Amino acid sequence: MKRVAAEYAPPVAGGRPTSVRQAAVIAEIIRDTTANPAPLGLMGFGITTVLLNLHNAGLIPIGSAILAVGLLGGGLAQIVAGGVEWKKKNTFGTVAFTSYGFFWISLVVLILAPRFGLAEATDRSGMAAYLFVWGLFTVVMFVATLKMNRAIMLVFFALALLFFLLAVADATGSDALTRVAGYEGIACGLGAIYIGAAQILNEVYGRTVLPLGSMD
Repeated sequence: MKRVAAEYAPPVAGGRPTSVRQAAVIAEIIRDTTANPAPLGLMGFGITTVLLNLHNAGLIPIGSAILAVGLLGGGLAQIVAGGVEWKKKNTFGTVAFTSYGFFWISLVVLILAPRFGLAEATDRSGMAAYLFVWGLFTVVMFVATLKMNRAIMLVFFALALLFFLLAVADATGSDALTRVAGYEGIACGLGAIYIGAAQILNEVYGRTVLPLGSMD
């Protein structure tokens, strides 16, 4: 991409464009040709969220499958997506994918650290605080989605609700509320998978296969 710009860009003085028109031409030549990273992050987040909340709903035990996907799908895949969003100058995508990627990694560490004698297990009040502050962060991200589309807005609303439900469940010790949060979290994860699928299929087919609900 840089070689093309060097060959076809108009002359510059001192390394800078000599006119506004030349700057516009250079900007047109040096354009972003990288793929959309959002489906990777959305799928990683969605799959991990569904698996963990199958556990919260009492349907499966927490085991190596959930922990592995938490580290690699929810964690690494989202951080990679966030890095590409940074290259695309997408602040929301960078912050969202990178932050939730590290959330999943921190959650796995939180679970495993006591088993390896690295730290004491977090009690219910500590887990409630941990989940509550992530809920506050998600509220901020939710407000940003009000300028995007209805699908992403609903997913972030569901995610904020999930964090607060789990925080209250830990604070009160309510297993019933944890199961309710689990089913709500499954819906949240499926929503993220839907958005990822929509972005892939809509791009491949060149038309709206799965609608996202424009805010216009």
